[in-house]
Amino acid sequence: MALDPDAVAVDEEKAKTMTVDRNAAIWFAPDGFDPAKGVNGRRMAGESFIRGYFRNAAVDEIVGLTHGVGDARAFTALAADCGVTRPVRTVRLEDARSMAPLGTVYFSGPNYAPELWRRELWGATRFSMCGITHTISTKAVMEGFWHLRAAPQMEWDAVICTSRAVHAAVTSQLDLIDDHLSRRFGGRMPPRPQLPVLPLGIDCADFTRDAGAGAQLRAELGIAERDIVAVIVARMSPHEKFDPLPVYRALQRAQEGTGQKLHLLLYGNFPDGYSERVFKTSAPRLMPDVGFHHLPHKDAARRRAALSAGQMFLFPIDNLQESFGLAPVEGMAAGLPVIASDWDGIRDTVDDASGFRIPTLAGRAEHTTLYGLRHAGGTDNYMQYLSQNSALTQIDIGAMAAAVRSLMQNPDLRGRMGAAGLKRARSQFDWAAVIPQMQDLFAELAAIRKTADPEHHKPISPHHMAVAPSPMVLFDSFPTAHLPRDSDRAFTARPGALSVAEVWALRDYAKTGREFESLAVVEQVMAAIAQAGETGLTAPALSVATKIPSTRAERCLLWLLKYDFIA
Repeated sequence: MALDPDAVAVDEEKAKTMTVDRNAAIWFAPDGFDPAKGVNGRRMAGESFIRGYFRNAAVDEIVGLTHGVGDARAFTALAADCGVTRPVRTVRLEDARSMAPLGTVYFSGPNYAPELWRRELWGATRFSMCGITHTISTKAVMEGFWHLRAAPQMEWDAVICTSRAVHAAVTSQLDLIDDHLSRRFGGRMPPRPQLPVLPLGIDCADFTRDAGAGAQLRAELGIAERDIVAVIVARMSPHEKFDPLPVYRALQRAQEGTGQKLHLLLYGNFPDGYSERVFKTSAPRLMPDVGFHHLPHKDAARRRAALSAGQMFLFPIDNLQESFGLAPVEGMAAGLPVIASDWDGIRDTVDDASGFRIPTLAGRAEHTTLYGLRHAGGTDNYMQYLSQNSALTQIDIGAMAAAVRSLMQNPDLRGRMGAAGLKRARSQFDWAAVIPQMQDLFAELAAIRKTADPEHHKPISPHHMAVAPSPMVLFDSFPTAHLPRDSDRAFTARPGALSVAEVWALRDYAKTGREFESLAVVEQVMAAIAQAGETGLTAPALSVATKIPSTRAERCLLWLLKYDFIA
């Protein structure tokens, strides 16, 4: 039977649309994707995501949304560094609609309300916004959810929650926000963004166990072959990650009576002298029989060696700063059994087959309300807020000691759990498994957007945006008068001692990093007025003569009037 050419064309067009709907333009600023700007979980997760997306997304092109030329170059260079061979395109944020035919923007955080206001310039159905949670305990993020609900957020937008615990926390805050808005203004609240639960990912191959590197590091640290090493990879902050003192007590208790030598290997940086003092001075006091080693973060190879030197991975988080925890997944990818606190997203990463989750106990709402109020009001800083809450969070020391002892004494159990963890990391948390789920979400958002009420297609006036009106709408009453529109007033040149370029240099607008217009355009306007002689030029005539859009030409006129170049 002969193929119907029309049917084939329809199928091809449908397939093309499906591919586009499964792609997203990446909102890119190097600060969110470059750990060289300061190692933290958000940047490391951001770098891992973008490399994972470049390598694993089934898309026809890679698109970046950037603030300007510098960030665009960085995006293109990163794509090249990752071996991207597909077309790479960058679009400036102020013209985000040019990312078409793509219909989703991926934003590496949950606080994308400003982009929703920007979208209003072209209509709410122009594209979907998709953010993702990292730390959700900061005041900025909590206030960001408030701004999100007050912004023109739609049901075809999304915030990816990286764990069930995060989903519960975000939903709880949105309930509080919506209850307040409903009480204050009445009426029905608009639909919330989609809140899918999708994990962060890693490239598991980056953490494959290197027995040779591990053995070399153990020799460097003086750790005997028969000794047992527990590894922790984290930022070594008792404020932001974990209190080391209960961990030290658990390790000392785990070793007692075993006839084995246990070592703790900490890999990561101390953010300040206080943190270093807490970690280092308490170790010999609380675990005198346990070997203690600290390695500052150097590079990926050194981190891999640290993981390869261990027989188990510890992640004893007792802190609100952590919401998912990539480190246990990295430990699983290195084939290590994991002992972690039963806390937040760790419940989704470490299962019974791959390790132990140690019970935690925290206070009730009335125990911590004061800390939240003091932090929100600016009395306490973020570190104080985290430290106060951590002080009231218990990890069961006895259960942790029992888990460590069990792994110390049972190599077969270590092997089974390590193998199960490795399998779990590769099947559920490798970017090759996570990115297709994200692409499914992008397509789902596109499907919701395409069925939106036509009312949402309407753009708003760029001058009258509620949170960012044109300054001369907001401050309309400030000046004596405004430059009239389409006036028949003619502008003529006035003689002066200095040129436009000389005054421009004296004023040094470039120092601010932002000029109201380029010097070349201002000089072009000035030259046209001078050439017109005594008759001068009206603003409309000037725009025609220079082929410069009227708004830009009028901006130049105002500047030339300011410095008495024209009359």
